[in-house]
Amino acid sequence: MKPFSIAGVQMRVSASAPNVDAMLLKLDILMNLYPWVDMVLFSELCAYGPLTTHARPVPGEFEQKMCAAAAKHGIWLLPGSVFEQKDGRIYNTASVIDPEGSVVTRYRKMFPFYPYEVGVTGGDEFCVFDIPDVGRFGVSICYDMWFPETTRTLAVMGAEVILHPTLTGTIDREIELSIARASAATNQCYFFDINGLDAGGSGRSIVCGPEGRVIYQADNNEELIPIEINLEKVRRSRELGVLRLGQPLKSFRDRPVDFNVYTPGVKHEHLESLGPLIKPKRVQELGELQVKDETRTHEVPKHMVSSLRPLNENPE
Repeated sequence: MKPFSIAGVQMRVSASAPNVDAMLLKLDILMNLYPWVDMVLFSELCAYGPLTTHARPVPGEFEQKMCAAAAKHGIWLLPGSVFEQKDGRIYNTASVIDPEGSVVTRYRKMFPFYPYEVGVTGGDEFCVFDIPDVGRFGVSICYDMWFPETTRTLAVMGAEVILHPTLTGTIDREIELSIARASAATNQCYFFDINGLDAGGSGRSIVCGPEGRVIYQADNNEELIPIEINLEKVRRSRELGVLRLGQPLKSFRDRPVDFNVYTPGVKHEHLESLGPLIKPKRVQELGELQVKDETRTHEVPKHMVSSLRPLNENPE
């Protein structure tokens, strides 16, 4: 099998100034230290930070610079993502660039982090691409992985490696590390989850193998993370099972049931009862509590109100 190596770049990201020159410098340093690396992956929104005010057309100047850098070093390059401005909408878009400096595909994040990633439209196309004599790769971005259907679809499309740029600086990072491991195991693939620092996240990037084992987990400082992968491990896992035990992809293929939760147009009572997708707020008053948005009003049932009393209030 042809050897293939992927390096993640966990770096500081500014929200107030472009990070493009810093990315190019990191790439030069990485390739000087590790000239055997075949692919480099940066974190989500690494180039311009997490503010939609920095949205720009794609293709554009940033992509051109990254194409030139990929050709300079002769590598595959996924330079994180940028907010893309197109037809009056904003998308969170990642480009995949080949060693000749050509864009082979782009991916728009399917699940923006609602209700926090306000004003961003989700994409609706999955992204896989082939590297000759190596294997098939898939792309997802950050919150996508909280929806296992996205990673499972990439695996069903043949992806053996999931490239997953992330921007997480919140206290749920520990949960995401477990999701990354589970995603690798249940889909029997490599999973590269690369996070940024400062305005770009809290670090702790993680790389998992096709049996869910952690190959490397970064701390919360700047790091270059070069990993040589062996796609024969993916193929053996999918042929013989995770640790020669469960064979989830085969069982999914042979499933005796259709999942009606995905049937278009069908409403599900429990999901409809959950209320609107909005940011939680402080309770302003007791009694019949209401949370309103433009589409619906959700009342808190009376039997739940007692649990919301201030601690110093007499329940009688």
